[in-house]
Amino acid sequence: MQDTLDALVIGGGPAGMTAALYLARFRRRVALADAGEPRAAWIPASHNIPFFAEGIPGPEILARQREHLARYGVPVIAARIARLERDAEGFVATPEQHVPIRARNVVLATGAVDVEPALPDLPDAVRRGLVRYCPICDGFESRDRRIAVIGHGARGAGEALFIARSYSEDVTLLTLGQPMELDGALRARLDRHRVRIEERPVIGLDVQGGRIAAVRVDEAELRFEILYSALGLRYRTSLAEALGAVQEPNGSLRVDAGMMTSVPGLYAAGDIVAGLDQIVVGMGHAAIAATRIHNACAADREQEG
Repeated sequence: MQDTLDALVIGGGPAGMTAALYLARFRRRVALADAGEPRAAWIPASHNIPFFAEGIPGPEILARQREHLARYGVPVIAARIARLERDAEGFVATPEQHVPIRARNVVLATGAVDVEPALPDLPDAVRRGLVRYCPICDGFESRDRRIAVIGHGARGAGEALFIARSYSEDVTLLTLGQPMELDGALRARLDRHRVRIEERPVIGLDVQGGRIAAVRVDEAELRFEILYSALGLRYRTSLAEALGAVQEPNGSLRVDAGMMTSVPGLYAAGDIVAGLDQIVVGMGHAAIAATRIHNACAADREQEG
């Protein structure tokens, strides 16, 4: 086993790399474990990151961050962490096919995975960019267009309303055959914003030019310019769950003001924390967590001295 790190960052997306950058610049002994599956890689273009007025694709964000981090010589373990354990001295992380890593603190930035819509013969529409998942990121560019939202229940209705209020007067909620069981007040809001609800199952698709141009329900064909998915996320929290970390009702990790979970020394940043799933928010989480770790390490050294 290697010497003990001040911190191990698990997750190589924008939040994880920001945490590692801050810790490296604090001159802390830090390493980054990256399984190579950042959700940011799916982003066609983000327009909410300051200084990139024309938008920047997710893969370019990641490439720029990797290049920046490389200047500080932060070790990157290209592996998934199979097990994370805690003992009196901190944490022991076991990467797949690598030796265990010991660290006093851990930052979990493992992110989340979008639930893919069950579309005919198209199991990975979100991952392939045929269905978008972030109207906050690119809804402005979709303004005044014909938009469909894939979802059902309160979550689907909420996203359809968000888009109808903010960007378009032509919004349809596709439930993919799921019945909409809504209270009267929510249904009235959908009606007020002229959101159409299509409960019939989708039986076919027309994919043209890298986008879904139309869906078929029964004998009808419904054409749209933009499709968004509002089916929710699956949080990658298994490492924290194994340590008994408290979760929010939606499955994300509960953290305090310093981004520490209920497990001392275990921090979380990015999409696995409840709130706005945005790159700049995840980076903010990471900056807070890294600074708190640095200050805690400095306090520990003073006590030892």
